[in-house]
Amino acid sequence: MREPTGESALDLAMKRLDRAVAALEQRLSSQGAEGGGLFDQDQSRLAAELERARERERELAAAGAEASAALGRAIAEIKSALAEHPTEALEAAAAALAPAAEREEV
Repeated sequence: MREPTGESALDLAMKRLDRAVAALEQRLSSQGAEGGGLFDQDQSRLAAELERARERERELAAAGAEASAALGRAIAEIKSALAEHPTEALEAAAAALAPAAEREEV
């Protein structure tokens, strides 16, 4: 199954879990009262797990947004430094690459 654009693996897993819980609820309601306590406990446990997964997804989304913003600021700072001091930037880049070039020659 292909992952639709914009949906993460976690989103898809939560949707599958929601469908599974809904199917379980439907079976229990069709069986009446004989489904009983064990299934109620499982449903409660699954609902709690689902809520924890959703909270984790929110935390990961926030962390991703923060990381993206930090990378954006770093890129802007690098571009600004390169624009202000292009000769120094080229010399620093050449110095940083020189050891790698020397290793390739050996």
